[in-house]
Amino acid sequence: MMKRIATAVAAVMLLSACGGDPLQGGNGNPAPTDTIVVGSANFPESRLLSEIYAEALAAKGIKVSKRPNIGNRELYFKGVQDGSIDLIPEYTGVLLKHVNKEAPEVGSEEVYAALQKALPKGLIVLDKSAAEDKDAVVVTKQTAAQYSLKSIDDLVPYCKDLVFGGPPEFQNRPDGLPGLKAKYACEFKSFKALDVGGPLTVAGLKDNTVQAADLFTTDTSIKANEFVVLEDPKSVFAAQNVLPLINEKKASQQVREILNAISKKLDTKTLLDLNQKLGAPDKPEPDKVAKEWLASVGL
Repeated sequence: MMKRIATAVAAVMLLSACGGDPLQGGNGNPAPTDTIVVGSANFPESRLLSEIYAEALAAKGIKVSKRPNIGNRELYFKGVQDGSIDLIPEYTGVLLKHVNKEAPEVGSEEVYAALQKALPKGLIVLDKSAAEDKDAVVVTKQTAAQYSLKSIDDLVPYCKDLVFGGPPEFQNRPDGLPGLKAKYACEFKSFKALDVGGPLTVAGLKDNTVQAADLFTTDTSIKANEFVVLEDPKSVFAAQNVLPLINEKKASQQVREILNAISKKLDTKTLLDLNQKLGAPDKPEPDKVAKEWLASVGL
């Protein structure tokens, strides 16, 4: 038992040395005033976007520090609030729901406007991009055919017989299982905690451990495995435009111009292409993919 405790303590110390308490998302210590600390969530697309932000800022002579793969929003948002993280890529709809669980907005412009008003003091979002990556209820081609599924509405009669898979936080987020229950009266037989749009979720669908799952719409595994994204006519999942969330104190005019220029160049097709490159067989590092894209668009 003592050996297990020692190993766990050592792991926490190692992660803390990489930047902050991994169980909290922030270390409570404000970032240096001359540095922008750029963080990311714990999935590849967020890491890639954070590298794009960091590399673009560094190319203009701005001092940056990176805190990749912090964890989910429940963790890293604490770091943004305590000032130990200055900048992180975000998605409008889920961020709005995080700061205001009762937010009714679902359209792109409405969500963006509501988000700007709802953020805690000291935090701002800059221009939203046209790039959108939404959570989605996804099933295999075989499951879709078996139950004649095109939308979540079609799934409702069978929810009680199916296992749903996704990241642990999907159980409690208002646009997760609670949202599916509230808007569709869909309650699954059980929930299997997997990963954030990653290999565990994909494997669960493929081996039928789960019959429906939460994946991101820009996930390249959807097309590769011929998965079916179910339509969401009741808008459990609001608009999810990519944009930077930043500490207002670090958002100088130069920083705003650099990050807004990135948002202007990002659209959903670009995001899909970048994710495709990130998932290539040679597994390129996110900073390499980021630098290549920035160079290709003159940033």
